[in-house]
Amino acid sequence: MKFRIFITVFSFGLFFIGCTKDVSEYNKPAAYWYEKMIESVANGSLEKADGYFSSLQSEHIGSPLLEEATMIMAQAHMEVGEYMLAEHFLDEYIRRFADASEREFASYLKMRAKFMALPNPRRDQTLIHEGLVEGEAFKKQYPNSYYLAAVDTMLVKLYLARANLNQTISNLYKRLDKPVAQGFYAKKQPETWIDWENVEPPNAPWYRSAFEGDGTSSWYAFLLPETRNVISKDADGNVKATRDPSEMNQKDMDSGVGDRDSSSSSSSQSSHAH
Repeated sequence: MKFRIFITVFSFGLFFIGCTKDVSEYNKPAAYWYEKMIESVANGSLEKADGYFSSLQSEHIGSPLLEEATMIMAQAHMEVGEYMLAEHFLDEYIRRFADASEREFASYLKMRAKFMALPNPRRDQTLIHEGLVEGEAFKKQYPNSYYLAAVDTMLVKLYLARANLNQTISNLYKRLDKPVAQGFYAKKQPETWIDWENVEPPNAPWYRSAFEGDGTSSWYAFLLPETRNVISKDADGNVKATRDPSEMNQKDMDSGVGDRDSSSSSSSQSSHAH
């Protein structure tokens, strides 16, 4: 019985020693952490590589190996599709290490990471917008860049994705009988240069296509309750006249204030009368 207890305790001790071996490593030379990081990247263990990179950065903040290590981690994460982590390392590289020529390449990689992080354009308006902003900024900053053709290609695809998304939302509001919202998205950034007859719409896999579409129809529409539209139409079914708040002039604003003041004055007089 005592022998069994000894074997059990000994086994647990070996297990915990094995688990804490990597954790207990500290105060190593920069070359040691760099070599461990490269070894982990080569083996596909990016989580371990991230840990070794953190040790290299925290223990040797001024090491010349950090510049190359940061770019290696950015490209390694991009290679396996972890684009947000790649963007994080690229931001760090641009902020701390890149000179003018290196900044151009790193900015291109960052734009590419943003573009590749968009697997489904119908779901992420923010990522489309950020990609367009970064792409146009890159073209403005590096008008003669070697990567300009690739950036232009990504921008065209992002503009197509945004226009297609707006059209899909417009079709959906049309089907839901919401003419005001439908008209808003139909006129929003229409990209008139696009010849839609020569554009092939995006194809979703079968397991998504059952729940996604172009907004014109859905097989599960019969499951949704029919509700009367009280925002876009009045009681007689006529489309309500709406105004953009940004188009209101000062006279309208003053008129609204005057109406509120008169209403408040009338209420006050009424209270005094009572």
